[in-house]
Amino acid sequence: MSTLQVKCPTCKRPVLWSPEQEFKPFCSERCKLIDLGEWAMEEKVIPGEPLNLTEDEDTFFQ
Repeated sequence: MSTLQVKCPTCKRPVLWSPEQEFKPFCSERCKLIDLGEWAMEEKVIPGEPLNLTEDEDTFFQ
């Protein structure tokens, strides 16, 4: 059985999908952290309608 190969979402390098690949689907910790930073800075978002939170719910998440 052949090992699945995917592209790193950050740099597009090939990544083997195996238990030994610690940062899959990323090729490295660096690419993983770049991706995390993009989500944290809201450069990446999941499309959809924004949540309408009540004041109580809004303060809960702060």
